[in-house]
Amino acid sequence: MSSTSSIMIEQPCYTLINLAQDVEQPTEMKLKEDLEKGDNKIKAEALKKVIQLMLNGEKFPSLLMTIIRFVMPVADHTLKKLLLIFWEIVPKNTPDGKLMHEMILVCDAYRRDLQHPNEFIRGSTLRFLCKLKEPELLEPLMPSIKACLEYKHNYVRRNAVMAIFTIYKNFNFLMPDAPEIIANFLEREQDMSCKRNAFMMLIHADQDRALNYLSSCIDQVNSFGDILQLVIVELIYKVCHANPSERARFIRCVYALLNSSSPAVRYEAAGTLITLSSAPSAVKAAATCYIDLIVKESDNNVKLIVLDKIIQLKEVPSHEKVLQELVMDILRVLSSPDIEVRKKTLNLCLDLVSSRTIGEMVLVLKKELSKTNNVNEIDDMDKYRQLLVRTLHQMTIKFPDTAASIVPSVIEYLSDNNELAANDVLVFVREIIHKFENLKELILQKLLEIFSLIKSVKILRGTLWILGEYCDNIEDIQSLLTQVRQSLGDIPIVDDELKRAAGIENKDDEQILKSNISTGTQQLVTADGTYATQSAFVSSPSSSSNKDDIDKRPPLRGFLMKGDFFIASALARTLTKLAVKYSKLVDGNETKQNRFNAEAMLIMACILHYGKSGMAKKPINEDDSDSINVCLRVLSERSPFVLNLFNNQSAAALSSMLNAKLTEETDSGWLKQSKRKIKSQQIQADDPLRFGQLISNSDLIDKEDVFDLTLKQAIGVLNKKDEDLILSSKLNKVTQLTGFSDPVYAEAYVHVNQYDIVLDVLIVNQTTDTLQNLTLELATLGDLKLVEKPQSLTLAPRDFTNIKANIKVASTENGIIFGNIVYDITGATSDRNCVVLNDIHIDIMDYIVPAQCTDQEFLQMWVLFEWENKVVVNTNIKDLNEYLEHIIKSTNMKCLTPEKALSGDCGFMAANLYAKSIFGEDVLANVSIEKSLHNPESHVHGHIRIRAKSQGMALSMGDKINLTQKQIKN
Repeated sequence: MSSTSSIMIEQPCYTLINLAQDVEQPTEMKLKEDLEKGDNKIKAEALKKVIQLMLNGEKFPSLLMTIIRFVMPVADHTLKKLLLIFWEIVPKNTPDGKLMHEMILVCDAYRRDLQHPNEFIRGSTLRFLCKLKEPELLEPLMPSIKACLEYKHNYVRRNAVMAIFTIYKNFNFLMPDAPEIIANFLEREQDMSCKRNAFMMLIHADQDRALNYLSSCIDQVNSFGDILQLVIVELIYKVCHANPSERARFIRCVYALLNSSSPAVRYEAAGTLITLSSAPSAVKAAATCYIDLIVKESDNNVKLIVLDKIIQLKEVPSHEKVLQELVMDILRVLSSPDIEVRKKTLNLCLDLVSSRTIGEMVLVLKKELSKTNNVNEIDDMDKYRQLLVRTLHQMTIKFPDTAASIVPSVIEYLSDNNELAANDVLVFVREIIHKFENLKELILQKLLEIFSLIKSVKILRGTLWILGEYCDNIEDIQSLLTQVRQSLGDIPIVDDELKRAAGIENKDDEQILKSNISTGTQQLVTADGTYATQSAFVSSPSSSSNKDDIDKRPPLRGFLMKGDFFIASALARTLTKLAVKYSKLVDGNETKQNRFNAEAMLIMACILHYGKSGMAKKPINEDDSDSINVCLRVLSERSPFVLNLFNNQSAAALSSMLNAKLTEETDSGWLKQSKRKIKSQQIQADDPLRFGQLISNSDLIDKEDVFDLTLKQAIGVLNKKDEDLILSSKLNKVTQLTGFSDPVYAEAYVHVNQYDIVLDVLIVNQTTDTLQNLTLELATLGDLKLVEKPQSLTLAPRDFTNIKANIKVASTENGIIFGNIVYDITGATSDRNCVVLNDIHIDIMDYIVPAQCTDQEFLQMWVLFEWENKVVVNTNIKDLNEYLEHIIKSTNMKCLTPEKALSGDCGFMAANLYAKSIFGEDVLANVSIEKSLHNPESHVHGHIRIRAKSQGMALSMGDKINLTQKQIKN
């Protein structure tokens, strides 16, 4: 590497000031004149321009003495601030590496500023000294820096400590007694910010002195300010991590800090306490502190972060037992209105609940469920009610003994206006009535009670199925038939509707007659010469009354009047099942059998007649008509084979479906987690046993530093597997931007870290000329934003440098970064040279993660999302399952369709896929593919429909699928 490059690296730039390229640059003579003869304002503007030009590679050696003579003596505060920036960037050494003689004058100016009566000038000068890398400049200033420790204003003292800390860290020979000076300063200092800086220096410079100070005031820690308490927590963690024997000495202090008034201190203290001790009392104290923070903190992001900490605690088997006792405390978090916080809390409590706490938890959740009736309380009430129902459902499966107390209170919500919550209740009831025979009577009784109150046609259809399947005795069957008759109203339906229409007209006539007596009327002469009378009440339109009339009908009749005849086919199947069961129960009594069958058939025939009469808003369709006709035929012919289908096969199909669902939950749900826990607790026969009393100090230091873990998590290098080292290396993410024959070679390492992208661009000067004002110009396409423009620099012949650029990402879209490199050549008279860069494509897959949702939620999102992208399958893959696996792997999506539904070979396949972005955007996909069974060598064909809320997401996902298909073909 050349000397030019090494000098550039040794002088890091702390202050970046952008220089507009389209502004005319002043000459050196003009700047010199302004600095010498201008007033303070003109001098300030001239000094700004000098700084900007010097940052962009210009050299003004002749201006140095001008600034020392004419600008430094001025007492203006603006000029003082600008001078600090100027002295930071100006070259302070001659080409042979020696300090310039002019710097002696500058050093004297520093000393005078350190003795200035204004605390701002003193403090800002001390801050500036932290950036100086020349010990020759700092050495004469040491007495003045020490004197600032005694200054009256805390701003000066605070910055004096940091200046001493930085100087001691870089050049400890300049002040070898710095730790002792700072320790004495710490003993007498009262300001918390000064004490914090002093204590921080002792932690890094002389840890023993820091520990001695902490030991001397350990009982007063709670009275310290939060900034000092945070540093104390960090010290305790580092000391105990390096020397475990010190734990007993300081753990009491950590316990005390759990009661600090600062939430940040309590959070750090709780985390430190868990790493220092795994005793149940310590875990309980830390968890209680976390729970208290969640309840009291208003920021939802903070709540979610602290909840994640409790979830991490739960992963440790020994800690989980302690957390099980705190389930009721964790449930206090449900007071938060945020749906994500509530969802995490309910999932956590479901994992932690035990037979000891299940009773209390059920009471709390039932109380929360009753609170959701107050619609005005929070906005996401419907989703919260749905969450509570699902949690109660899982609790019932996990603890069957609670079913008797949960089911009655849950069934009431079948009549809820929110169809999603009511549907979850229906699924819950269906599974419970199938699994728990002892609860069947109770559930049937509750369903019959609420039958007439159900408002949703889908829920009513499901309720009819459950009642038709599980009503096994005469009383229940007759009760259900009575409910159906009441819900349908008088039959025949057509005759009843005609009578009602006629009845309404008669009432109108009566009203007209009464109104003639009591209200003012208008007489009109008709065509035949007689008088006609019209009331003002009758002349109002009747269309609104017809609409209200449907709402006043019984529920089932209302659905039929609206033209929803699918409920009619479900009712026909239910009545058929009831008739078959009733015939068995009253076997031998043909009169009763015929009477029940006749009533069931009458209801079906009336519905058929009404559907074809044209009185409903929509006529009955062929499918529903055929379904009702089949049921009528079953009851009239009574074939044993068909009767068996109605009697037994429905229950068998339900049983198979529930078993498949249980298997799926076992593979992916809480059952799998519990099995994994049991497996993790198993100890092999040849595993070594560890006794705490016999472990040496060196063995205890194998735990990784929490601060290092946090840093690794922030930069995205945590949890890298050994086999992924090659794939995750930087070489795999390097993009070549220019050709090898270009005068400037460039390549970029693209690091995607959640919400931002860092481009580390290597630029190599392949010429023998010095390139001046070399600038990397970047622009973005898509939802990307360049945070700052990279600065210009000068590159020596055959030299190279690295430039970093930060780009913010706002949404999940395929983005493109493009640009060029422009530069000037020394002595050249031509225009600026330009090298165009290759485009950098940002992959959408860096932001997509697989996610899980129910079929109902998938359907709801499919209807709501307005952007659809249809991708035609174009591949040389010949197996349907292989193609589906390839799509899942290349798009990071999760397949929601059960594996059993995808098994077998029938020539076609349909599957639903779902994923989420880190920005919370959902993306859905429906894969519909097929291949010829007669030609095994034929390729898979079909299409993939993608739906998303935003256009960019739908298009980007489609582009990704097309790209992967092309790669396969190639």
